[in-house]
Amino acid sequence: MPNSALHVARTGLEAQDTRMRVIANNLANIGTAGFKRDRADFATLAYQDQRVAGQQSTAETTYAIGLNLGTGVQVQGTSRIDSQGTLNTTGNALDMALDGPGFFQVQLPGGEVAYTRAGNFSLSAEGQLVTAQGFALEPAINVPQGAQSITVAPDGTVSATLAGDAAPAELGQLTIASFVNPTGLQAIGDNFLQETAASGAADIGAGGTNGRGSIRQAMLEGSNVNVVEELVEMIEAQRSYEINSKMVSAVDEMLRNANQTLL
Repeated sequence: MPNSALHVARTGLEAQDTRMRVIANNLANIGTAGFKRDRADFATLAYQDQRVAGQQSTAETTYAIGLNLGTGVQVQGTSRIDSQGTLNTTGNALDMALDGPGFFQVQLPGGEVAYTRAGNFSLSAEGQLVTAQGFALEPAINVPQGAQSITVAPDGTVSATLAGDAAPAELGQLTIASFVNPTGLQAIGDNFLQETAASGAADIGAGGTNGRGSIRQAMLEGSNVNVVEELVEMIEAQRSYEINSKMVSAVDEMLRNANQTLL
C-alpha cells in the first residue's frame, strides 16, 4: 500500500508540473499578438478493482459497493481556448485583426500553408505583404511601388491609390480559413498553426461570410490570457504540488516506522 501511495503521489507531482508549464507559457505570451491560452486537461489512470459492486458476497447477497483503488492522474492533453482577444488600434495600415473566427493563411518556405491570428504584417522589398518572418500571405498581395492609402475592407479586399490615378485600384483579396475543430490545429511556433486530421480541412472564403470573422484594418488582436485567472491557476497548481509532496513525505515516514518496528 505505501508503494502504491508513492506512485499515486508521483503522478500528481508530474501532472502539476506539466500544468505549471502550461500556465508559465500562457503568462510568457501575454503580449503576443493573437495568442490563445492553453489549458491542461487531466484524466484518471487505470483503477485496480479488488472487488466489483454487485459481486456475490454470500450465496444470497451481493456487495452494494465495490473496492476500487485508483493509480493516479495523467495529463490527458492541452486544450487551446479560442476566445476572442481584445482588438487594439495601432494606426498601422498593414496591421490587421480578425473580429471573429478564422485564420490568416501564410505560405511557409517548404510550400506548406500555415495559419495564424497574428496580423502584424509588413511589406517585403518586392512589395509583397508578408509576416514578420518574411513569409508571404496566401493568396499573395503585391503592392506596387509608390502606392498610397492602402485600405483593407472587412471582407479582405485590398485597395490602394496608385501613382497617376485618382480612384483606388483593387490589388487583391485576402481570404480567411475556418475549421470545424480549430482546437485540433497543431501549434508549430512563431504564432503559426498547421492543419491536422483532428482539425479537419480548411474552409476558405471571404471575411464575414459563413461564420468567418471580419478583417479590421489598423488593429491587432491581443492575447486572450487573463493575468488574474492565470495567477489563480498558478496558486492552485502550487498548492496541489505541495500537497502531493507532503504525501510523499508522509508515506516515506510510514515506511521508515514500519522498517524500525520490524527490525
